[in-house]
Amino acid sequence: MSVLWPRYVFVLVLLLVLTACGGGGGSSPAPSARNSIALTTFATGLSSPVDLQAVDDNSGRLFVVEQAGTIRILQAGTLLARPFLDIRSRVNFAGEMGLLGLALHPGFAQSQRFYVNYVRLLGTGQIQSVIAEYRVSAADANQADPASERILLTVNQPFTNHKGGQLAFGPDGFLYIGLGDGGGEGDPSGNAQNLQTVLGKMLRIDVDRSTGALPYGIPADNPFVGGAGLPEIWAYGLRNPFRFSFDVPTGRLFAGDAGQDLFEEVDLLQRGGNFGWNIMEGLHCFKPAIGCNMSGLVLPIAEYTHAEGAAVIGGFVYRGSAIPALVGSYVFGDFGSGTIWRLTQDASGAWQRVTLFTGGPNISSFGRDAAGELYVMDYGAGAILKISL
Repeated sequence: MSVLWPRYVFVLVLLLVLTACGGGGGSSPAPSARNSIALTTFATGLSSPVDLQAVDDNSGRLFVVEQAGTIRILQAGTLLARPFLDIRSRVNFAGEMGLLGLALHPGFAQSQRFYVNYVRLLGTGQIQSVIAEYRVSAADANQADPASERILLTVNQPFTNHKGGQLAFGPDGFLYIGLGDGGGEGDPSGNAQNLQTVLGKMLRIDVDRSTGALPYGIPADNPFVGGAGLPEIWAYGLRNPFRFSFDVPTGRLFAGDAGQDLFEEVDLLQRGGNFGWNIMEGLHCFKPAIGCNMSGLVLPIAEYTHAEGAAVIGGFVYRGSAIPALVGSYVFGDFGSGTIWRLTQDASGAWQRVTLFTGGPNISSFGRDAAGELYVMDYGAGAILKISL
């Protein structure tokens, strides 16, 4: 599965090929002696799972996003038959497009609000990313109200790939939104470096307030408020930050940013940072290929070549209790090769990458339960696998 795929379309579009080749399967191979984790089947019966979120209300529920436009509930490891939310009629599901991300409001137990990121196709042929709020039905905690949709943000998309998709609330209570550069090989419009578009950016908004006529608020300390860029922008120079996450104890924001032809990277995002695309791919010049101006750019904390994989999938810093040796390590993987690694910082501050698992499934996302234990989404097999010893 470590074949080098064409990179101008993110590897998720290869699902049909990978599935036909038997990618994933119902269970994962046992780890070799040099690996320190195992993957055990936790749930099956899903279709194209791309996200998993724990419900922090003592119910033990896990919400699983299916790319076609549904959110399913896992209760005590059992997949409930009726979807929590079904918006397939609104979602354009093809290749990298679909229902891509879910974030529960920090006060979800009281507010019953949650947020989704999906792609729709308008009658004019225009593709749009949609960030929308929904509410849980007052009559049934396991049912969302599809009529409660409140659209916060729409983003016109020039191509069918590089949509990003992740949503996450930070420790500051604000909603962070990862958007890709809009697609096309090499970011042909230069969106990632253009502060007048939200494409190729990490956005940060306040869903509990509004600013002017906007249906959301602009945090006063966003880096470009009153300055040279759009006020929603928190960081830029990203190609396709498909998956990112916060390490709550430290407040650090880790992101896997999918590369072009040669390199995949992991970034430690920061306020106002320029993460290099399309000037650089990973630690290397991209445009121009030699002698690019790296001044002011924030370099990735790790990279790997397409000899090891094809599309980085960002994960989480492990804060569970079942695997003490992993505590404090950032765990992430690759969709094409199924490899899982950890990143740890040594005494000098340098990041060290260690392989934890090889030959795994088509990883589309990682998830974390309320206890901090980690899960892997097996895209091709429609399964959730738990990381264990």
